Amino acid sequence: MHEVAVVAFPGVVPFDLATPCEIFGRARLAEAEAAYRVKVCGVSRSVDAGAFELRTRYGLAELEGADTVVIPGVADLERPVPRELVVALRKAAGRGARLASICSGAFVLAATGLLAGLRATTHWLAAPELASRHPSIDVDPSVLFVDCGALLTSAGAAAGMDLCLHMIRRDYGAAVAADAARLAVMPLERDGGQAQFITHPPPGDDGESLAPVLRWIEANPRKDLSLDAIARRAAMSPRTLSRRFREQTGTTPARWVANARLRRAQQLLETTAHPVERVAASAGFSSPSTFRARFQQALGTSPQAYRKAFRSRR
Repeated sequence: MHEVAVVAFPGVVPFDLATPCEIFGRARLAEAEAAYRVKVCGVSRSVDAGAFELRTRYGLAELEGADTVVIPGVADLERPVPRELVVALRKAAGRGARLASICSGAFVLAATGLLAGLRATTHWLAAPELASRHPSIDVDPSVLFVDCGALLTSAGAAAGMDLCLHMIRRDYGAAVAADAARLAVMPLERDGGQAQFITHPPPGDDGESLAPVLRWIEANPRKDLSLDAIARRAAMSPRTLSRRFREQTGTTPARWVANARLRRAQQLLETTAHPVERVAASAGFSSPSTFRARFQQALGTSPQAYRKAFRSRR
């Protein structure tokens, strides 16, 4: 039987810890045979989980026999990763175990050095911090999970369920995974990634800031927002504008405009019943087909599916 070890450490996120226990625990083979044996393995027998204290039955020594090791999120990113956990995870990976992190568990996995040079994800709020601390990791904040074979990472909260169902499908096929998904009242596959959940705070003012120009772009997505037009608005040359954009936003004027139009489209899809054609025009896209293609490419889902998931009922 496939053995799954879920590690528990000080500051562990209880939801992330419970997710693999529930999802793997629901997987059944022929004649209702359990597909996995799940063990919660603690750094110590008593683990601080924030709102309550966990008493674990198993220690880190159990990782030596595990086929899959799941690393839940940690509530405080400043909390040091226990050295004994780092050592145990490296040993597990060295003998061929599959390692998977949920949400901010990616920071624990990254502390082992095993993610260096690989693509990974975490909760979109924590993605910039992960990329800053570990520049050798290609952090993708837009997806629900990343599968690099023996190393897997997921986005936050419910994305841990997506990751666990994906691993069940890898191990036993779509039928077993679909049955586990039904028991968890969860779709086997969800449309899009976590890009559709990311919020974009407005820019702030600070002297030489481009904030006034950025706000003008956000408020006028239907206008001519070519480089020359924005430069005239900012009262600077196109070359200077491009340099300032790179310095202050980390991107180009064209990319900022594209994202501003997508944000406007998201707002309209969430708050109005306008047809997609009207949404596309109001957000400044040249045609509905162009809008649909760019929306799908950027957010991993269609405008219609996005509206269904996020439109306010008020």
